This record gives sequence, structure tokens and C-alpha cells, in this order.
Amino acid sequence: LYSDKKQKDLEMSEETQKEAENQTEEKVEQGAEDAAENAGTAENTEKEVSPEEKIAALEKEIEDLKKEALYKAAENDNWRKRMMQQKEEAVAYANASLLNDLLESLDNFDRTLDAAKDAKDAKTIADGIKMISKNLVSMLENKYGLSSFGKEGDEFNPEEHEAIGRVEDEKAKKETLQQVYMKGYKLNGKIIRNAKVMVSVPIN
Repeated sequence: LYSDKKQKDLEMSEETQKEAENQTEEKVEQGAEDAAENAGTAENTEKEVSPEEKIAALEKEIEDLKKEALYKAAENDNWRKRMMQQKEEAVAYANASLLNDLLESLDNFDRTLDAAKDAKDAKTIADGIKMISKNLVSMLENKYGLSSFGKEGDEFNPEEHEAIGRVEDEKAKKETLQQVYMKGYKLNGKIIRNAKVMVSVPIN
């Protein structure tokens, strides 16, 4: 009898334990379902935006875009003004270096003119002027690429020489420069002034 009672008690205990476990599982499942439902409700609440809120958001976005466009336009305008200013300055002072180099020659001419007032020898003045001219030409050639052309006896070249007159010459076998009134000049190989010359031509 004692054994049967003990067996019944064990069976009742197992049934009670299983029932408790089932209740626990049901509570856990119910809690998970409630949590999922609450999350879905919250998500739907977050997604639901009123028309007024949508309009306000769009208006703010448009306003931000306008501000950004105005900022970029002002920035581009300032850049354009800076470029124009730099270009104007570059043009205005493009010859500053050349002019600065020419000042030395001008100073030398002034000194020569002052010396000429009391000079008794014209050759001395002429030699001084020749020296100034030589230094000036050397500076222009070496530093700025300026070179002269056109000498008496050179063959006439219509691309370089401008004939202001022609003279028949029985000794001439081809057109040559009889006299050079103004030298021609090239800047880095490009003609910037043609030489003005008198041309000797063969007699037909």
C-alpha cells in the first residue's frame, strides 16, 4: 500500500510539473506575441505621417536647397571677380619687369645729357651714347628674346622687309637691300616690326 501510494504521489508530481511547464511555455509564447504586436503597432505609428508634416518637411527641403543654391552662386560670383581682378592686374603689370630694366638705360641717358652740357669733345658724348645703346640692345636680346634684322646688302624678303622704294642697279643680280631706313625686329623668332628699306633691283 505504501508503494502504491508513493507511486501515485510521483505520478501526481510529474503531472503537476508538466502542467506548470505547459503554463510557463504558454506565458512565454503569449509574451512574445504581445511584444511583436506592440512593435508592429509602434512601427505603424512611426510610419504614419500626416499630410501637414509631409508638406512641412518638403518646404524645409526646398528652403535648404535654395540656401545652398544661393551660396554656390555667391561663391561662383566671387571666384569670377577674383579671376577678373587677377587678369586685369596681369595685363596692367605685364610690362613692369621690362620697364624696370629700361629705367637703367634712361638714367644713363640722363647722365650723358648732363655731361654733354660741359663736354668739349663730341666723340666722348657719341661713345657714351653708343655704350648705352649697346647695353640696352644686349639686355633686350638676352633677357627678352628681341633681335634685329635688316642690313644693307641682304637679299630682299617681302615677309620681313617693307620696300618703300625700288632703284634699278646694273650691278644687282637679285633684289637686295640698298638702304635700311628702319631695322626690323623679332621677338622670340616672331616678327613684330618689318624693316623699312630701299631695294636695288636688276635692270631688265
